Amino acid sequence: MNLKGSKYGTHRVIEPKGVLPQPATIVDNNMAKLYDNELLIDVDVLNIDSASFTQIKAQANGDINTVKSIIIDLVSKQGKMKNPVTGSGGMLIGTVEKIGGQLSNQTDLKIGDRIATLVSLSLTPLSIDEIIDVKPEIDQVKIKGKAILFESGIYAKLPSDLPETLSLAVLDVCGAPAQTERLVKKDDTVVILGAGGKSGILCCAIAKQIVGTKGKVIGADYSLENIKRLKQTDVCDEVIQLNATDALACFETIEQLTKGQLADVVINNVNIPNTEMGSILMCKEHGTVYFFSMATSFTKAALGAEGVGKDINMLIGNGYAVGHANMSIDLLRNNKKIRTLYEELYT
Repeated sequence: MNLKGSKYGTHRVIEPKGVLPQPATIVDNNMAKLYDNELLIDVDVLNIDSASFTQIKAQANGDINTVKSIIIDLVSKQGKMKNPVTGSGGMLIGTVEKIGGQLSNQTDLKIGDRIATLVSLSLTPLSIDEIIDVKPEIDQVKIKGKAILFESGIYAKLPSDLPETLSLAVLDVCGAPAQTERLVKKDDTVVILGAGGKSGILCCAIAKQIVGTKGKVIGADYSLENIKRLKQTDVCDEVIQLNATDALACFETIEQLTKGQLADVVINNVNIPNTEMGSILMCKEHGTVYFFSMATSFTKAALGAEGVGKDINMLIGNGYAVGHANMSIDLLRNNKKIRTLYEELYT
């Protein structure tokens, strides 16, 4: 008998009933039961999102065996990799193992294809047989396991000209540069927080292409190592060290750099909490702040902007934009300096 499931995966929700898989606390990760509108994936690597992995490492006091135990415990209890503190997950790469009957005529995939899922692990049914390795410097976990992709789930076939772990690192954050491309205009002043991370560098690169010679891209990061990497890529007009949790320092620094004009667009890629007000204060009236970071408290952002009398547009980081995967991979292919750096970091 064929099993027919919901397009959005609600048939896998165990608790609480009536919600979608992402906000659910427990989902069904029985991999022996494949619904007609699902893909079964043999999983090799999890790319835990930066905010989540940072929190897990802190909880584990940096001990890798404890990191493994935390991940195994979360997945065994929830049926998915959702960090209960950050609410976020990440993404995965693996091999298509089975294709549900309903999807067989609706997908360009075939059994054996290598893919990266472009939906969050926080909603993806997952089972882990073994954690083989943890690479804390790049937030990746090598496993033996299985996962389910729902009918509504988006994916990208892994490009043949790039190492898989490199593709995974870029595809994990491809929503950020794609949204940046939509928000930034010619001659804008753009500030990117967390600019030396993998999403930040890509955002700087696309912003630099758009603003032109009269615009300005300011890359800010707290880590001296990230600042060094950012300077290697030559994608900013100015690179500064800045503590994004120090709101007044953020305001005063950007006010000085822009001669009082402040930023037209602020992109927040920081992976720690309490960076909302720094982002808001450095943005000019009627400007835009894009919170890509999953460490963002949208309550703090909304009430904080109101509290300081800032009339600005604030956007929630949506990891999906039409064409975002190809756009980010092409950005990597076409920028030799970024590709060289990312190959050093992620392969």
